[in-house]
Amino acid sequence: MIKASLRRLLPVAMLLLLPAMAAHAEDPPLVRAQNAVRVLNDIEQAPDKSIPTDLLKQAHAIAVIPDLVKAGFVFGGRRGEGLISVKRPDGTWSNPSFISLTGASVGFQIGVSSTDVVLVFTTQRGVDSIVNGKFTIGADASAAAGPVGRNASAATDGKLHAEIYSYSRARGLFAGVALDGGVMRIDYDANTAVYGAGITPRRIFEGGVSNVPAPVVSFRDALEEYTSK
Repeated sequence: MIKASLRRLLPVAMLLLLPAMAAHAEDPPLVRAQNAVRVLNDIEQAPDKSIPTDLLKQAHAIAVIPDLVKAGFVFGGRRGEGLISVKRPDGTWSNPSFISLTGASVGFQIGVSSTDVVLVFTTQRGVDSIVNGKFTIGADASAAAGPVGRNASAATDGKLHAEIYSYSRARGLFAGVALDGGVMRIDYDANTAVYGAGITPRRIFEGGVSNVPAPVVSFRDALEEYTSK
């Protein structure tokens, strides 16, 4: 009887929560870029709670999703939009592609919460997957909650075996977070709005775009600053 009642309530609850998720998650692309830079600055300036320096230096790509929204009523979901840049062969960072991150969750929960998320890719495999359009964290690339602290080692799996290390920041607290099952997709509409029609993620990553807006350049520059220390 209880399960039947929950099934009847679920569609109504999700309809009530979806507008709140959309309102929190959808920002114009350039605002999204500005927020991503803010997240990087806030995390890296947190005393002894930043992403380990060695992990950043080994990164093949870094994604930042400001204000990832988690909402639910028994069954829930999460949704956010951000940017991802990849490290080029010469060691510099590419212009970013815009992305979205979605996922589902199960368990007793109600309401809406928002967190900032950073994903650090430690292998090329995850990068190749996102270039092709989308991938699922934990399925297409192994994932683990990342260690924190500038001098911390990747103690979660001993020898950097995870292909993605994930972090979240909520209410000023920064910690590793598990995001298995999250689906990351290229946001083609945002890329078109910023770079023009017909621009592929590969072309963005390989430097084939020009007249890049200042907020987007600032994201790339912030990555250069924090990974060269």
